Amino acid sequence: MKLKLKPSARMNRHYILLEAKSKKEVEQAILDYIGILGWAKASPIFINDKNKIILSIDRKEMINVRAAFELSNSDIKVLRVSGTLKGL
Repeated sequence: MKLKLKPSARMNRHYILLEAKSKKEVEQAILDYIGILGWAKASPIFINDKNKIILSIDRKEMINVRAAFELSNSDIKVLRVSGTLKGL
């Protein structure tokens, strides 16, 4: 028997379309600003796409992650934010 999570217990995620040089650069910007504990709260997942970097994060940590990109010295631009992958 497979256990399922209730919809209220699932993590709601938002998706960010980024313009950056590499995933490593994005990871470093987040870790520098919000640290390891913030990384765990945001629980980022990189979604593979051919030419784009798509980052899936917890919606409650959206403000902190966007602030990390603004404060970083690297050229990371948030192109679009959506609640679904299809919306990107």
